[in-house]
Amino acid sequence: MVALNRYYKITKFYDFLKSTAIKGGATIAVFVVLFIIVDYFFLDTKAIFASLVNNYSRETILIIFYISETILGLLPPEIFIAWSSKMSHPWLYLTGLATLSYLGGITAYYLGKVTFLIPAVQNYIENKIAVHIKNLRKWGSIFVVVGAMLPLPHSIVSFACGLIKYNFKHYLLWALFRFLRFYIYALVIFSVI
Repeated sequence: MVALNRYYKITKFYDFLKSTAIKGGATIAVFVVLFIIVDYFFLDTKAIFASLVNNYSRETILIIFYISETILGLLPPEIFIAWSSKMSHPWLYLTGLATLSYLGGITAYYLGKVTFLIPAVQNYIENKIAVHIKNLRKWGSIFVVVGAMLPLPHSIVSFACGLIKYNFKHYLLWALFRFLRFYIYALVIFSVI
């Protein structure tokens, strides 16, 4: 245990973990405060989400969400979490969204693996950023948990894991934190909307 602690200090793992936690916590706090300010002063978010529920089919919204969670995470999941709050069974829909996000991450992981097969990409990874890849493989579990829990695009983290050939079974395990993120955010969002 002492040797492991020393290793983490030497490799600056603790510094990485501390800065990630601070940035993640600050990002979550900023998001919640901004959402409350926008909801209170500028937009009637209840009407917006009611409009989404009334004007678009559930299937359309779920397909858009899956595509977003697979390709760059362009649309914030919080929008969809808020959408699920307006459904007849919000927690069931939330679980469905979390599952689609998890599956979107798996798809992004495989897109990363396929991209690695391109010779120019493979050469760049093996020669130009080999040191960073070594650290990512070493601390990959933290990388995946951070991508699953924080407002970083989960698909980008998943794509990177596939690109560096991070162990797929480990990826599947650590990406399960995505479900926890959805439930934590839902507790906040459901109480505001």
